[in-house]
Amino acid sequence: MKIKAAVTHEKGAPFVIEEVELAPPQKHEILVKIVACGVCHTDEAVQQQFIPVPLPAVLGHEGCGIVEAVGPEVTEFQVGDKVELSGQLMSVELGPGLLTQVFDGLQNPLPKLAEKCGFFLERGVYLDPIPDRDWEFTPRVAPGDVVTAGDAIGSVPEGLFTHLIMVPFDLTDEWTVKSVREKGVYNVRDTMAVLENERGEQRELTMVFSWPVKQPIRCYEERLRPDETLVTQIRCIDTFLPVAKGGTFCVPGPFGAGKTVLQHMEAKNADVDIVIVAACGERAGEVVEVLTEFPELTDPRTGRSLMERTIIICNTSSMPVAAREASVYTAVTMAEYYRQMGLDVLLLADSTSRWAQAMREMSGRLEEIPGEEAFPAYLESVIASFYERAGKVRLKSGEIASVTIGGTVSPAGGNFEEPVTQATLKVVGAFHGLSRERSDARKYPAIHPIDSWSKYRGVVDMERVEHARSILKRSNEINQMMKVIGEEGTSAEDYIIYQKGELLDAVYLQQNSFDPIDAACDPERQVYEFDILYDVLTRDFDLEDKKEIRAFFNQVRQEFLDWHNTHFRSPEFEAQEKKLKDFYLSKVQG
Repeated sequence: MKIKAAVTHEKGAPFVIEEVELAPPQKHEILVKIVACGVCHTDEAVQQQFIPVPLPAVLGHEGCGIVEAVGPEVTEFQVGDKVELSGQLMSVELGPGLLTQVFDGLQNPLPKLAEKCGFFLERGVYLDPIPDRDWEFTPRVAPGDVVTAGDAIGSVPEGLFTHLIMVPFDLTDEWTVKSVREKGVYNVRDTMAVLENERGEQRELTMVFSWPVKQPIRCYEERLRPDETLVTQIRCIDTFLPVAKGGTFCVPGPFGAGKTVLQHMEAKNADVDIVIVAACGERAGEVVEVLTEFPELTDPRTGRSLMERTIIICNTSSMPVAAREASVYTAVTMAEYYRQMGLDVLLLADSTSRWAQAMREMSGRLEEIPGEEAFPAYLESVIASFYERAGKVRLKSGEIASVTIGGTVSPAGGNFEEPVTQATLKVVGAFHGLSRERSDARKYPAIHPIDSWSKYRGVVDMERVEHARSILKRSNEINQMMKVIGEEGTSAEDYIIYQKGELLDAVYLQQNSFDPIDAACDPERQVYEFDILYDVLTRDFDLEDKKEIRAFFNQVRQEFLDWHNTHFRSPEFEAQEKKLKDFYLSKVQG
């Protein structure tokens, strides 16, 4: 069909009104007769090719009109419908039913997408992320109550949690409740309450509303300092390199260094309510590993699947670049949403390097001025704004809630000097650098205990921890020296320090994630075991030669490892503790 349109044919050329041929609507398309259209700076950017849209191009992308025809498989619209080209920011739907689901970066539920499209995705397919089901609603307000953004109008049970049905976060004025549903079972799309403001405007609320992903949710009373340790039950982290609730940390490391297994340990044992995993831009094989292994993880709290309190956002490196860029924002928006319910949320982003690469691709297509290694010049500010969305807050209800963000970084060749790693290190509160050398030596978790650091307070007294770290550093120096001069050229005193560092590394910094007991070490046990280990590290021993020194510390190490395999405070635990103490105290000087 023939239509009139404002068209530009060349870069910088003026728009000219002319007749053009318009094809009939294809699958999943509709034909809209435009009644009114706006012109903005975006159209000018297209005209000057600041946005590289293929030419010729038609002016106008915001407007309203009437549906004249619909393509095959279109069910949401009918001929005659009045529609608006909203130009809204990319948003996600928030409501009950998000937990246990697997989404892509645009919040399409991937299992349903697979059912609809098979192995190959169709263009323009968007599915409803919120399951169409009924929920048992309990009201928390009454007609006449005054509410504002983030206030709860009711609640529904969602798995292990009470899911609050909240006033949409954009309704920042005071609104009066005109009506609210009684307790009962309702569909997720049913109107649950009607609000009215002082201007007489009314809003009907369902259990679902939308929120732009790049806009932080700030419906809280006060932002607090992250001063409470986020217990992961990983000794190396909780004691030496702690993370705080509401804090940030990054895990850079080369391929195969154990980032995924470390994430599994953190997700399974971390002291949080909700876990959100954003697999952004990873290779398909690694994403499949996440999708297959996470549902198999047992939640130690309930004994059921960890997926009951988990959301997975995944975009492989083969998926559209815009979806990869959006995936971390989709994840953090969901995390903030559950934080508004008074819950503690852990967001694990794997890997932010692939996210940054997606930004680089988009920046290149927009012909923006590149920065270091062709990453956009604004890379640092974008990474900082993402991690700044973590935080510990006091809600209007008085509850304390938090979002903790941990991002893995995959620098090429394990080079921590590259732009993404350096930009991340400037804004995070803890650095857990994985070492190729340690992973090759099968020392897991492969976090380098000397190069890594943390600004937060752990579960053990920090002065004693720093003293233990100094022994480890000195031990490493002696080890490097011995590689040159050999064991024979080392004094007995230095050799004992070297063995003490090796003991600390073997029995405390390493942890067996596949052992049912050693996989998780609670704070009480960490404090208890560190006290005894610290006693060994600070004692002077009566040992004659290097052979005796080596045999002594090998035996101490084995006694510690046997101790790890006993249940805390059990008779076996106490018996092994006595055996350990009797052995090393027998060699104490004096």
